[in-house]
Amino acid sequence: MSLQVDEVLYHKKSKYQDVMVFKSKTYGNVLVLDGVIQCTERDEFSYQEMIANLPLYCHPCPKKVLIIGGGDGGVLREVVKHPLVESVVQCEIDEDVINVSKKYLPGMAKGFYSPKLTLNVGDGFEFMKQNQDAFDVIITDSSDPVGECQWLHLELIKEMRTFCKTLFPVVDYAYCTIPTYPSGQIGFMLCSKNPKSNFREPVRELTRDEIESMNLKYYNPEIHRAAFILPEFARKMRTVTPEMFEVGLKVNARFVKQRSIGMNSSNALYQDSALGSSSQKCSS
Repeated sequence: MSLQVDEVLYHKKSKYQDVMVFKSKTYGNVLVLDGVIQCTERDEFSYQEMIANLPLYCHPCPKKVLIIGGGDGGVLREVVKHPLVESVVQCEIDEDVINVSKKYLPGMAKGFYSPKLTLNVGDGFEFMKQNQDAFDVIITDSSDPVGECQWLHLELIKEMRTFCKTLFPVVDYAYCTIPTYPSGQIGFMLCSKNPKSNFREPVRELTRDEIESMNLKYYNPEIHRAAFILPEFARKMRTVTPEMFEVGLKVNARFVKQRSIGMNSSNALYQDSALGSSSQKCSS
């Protein structure tokens, strides 16, 4: 997909990456990192709402949430809307992305002003080494140099799912539509330490009034369930053979060696992954 640039609003090299924001003709302001579109004002809500609410509404008591990445603030904006979420820690390594988003993407960055937030500017992997069991839900929203969709990256999705199955008893894959991502879609790998988890059914369904009051434009209980319905060519990837499991173990070992993290929940730190780590129930 191509977007017509109306005006370049910001373009500088941060400590970690090339950061640009431009005003487009039809999609509003656009954030670009290292030459790859990360979000646009016109369609960002579909991705932000789904990566946040798929795990949050499958967890019985998502009081404490960790967000890795997400420097534009969109995922944070959606997480703090959840009535049961009491505290959110966000780890974003590039402070320039946060500051640029506050200035040029205020509709996304409004979450940074929530009293629920503790912002940690630094490496999310380093943070997780010290805080591996402190959260109910972990959402990873790191920038992706490739993108991901069923049409172009099915083998990548298979490998990631196989790897996650070596760590978690419950792993599932969902997706949403978004015009400015590859082939108009992007997926989410959801993992849970609770073997009774069922990501396909929300633990709590939002009413129409709640959807309106939360200003949701994409997520609802029906789209939650539909997100897990895959076309036949992609559905078959859900079957993990012994050979695939062996590959997953090898990938797991390589990942642990590279990151020096034990084989636990913190290893599920992938683009668009979400982790439910607690089975406790909230009191009504």
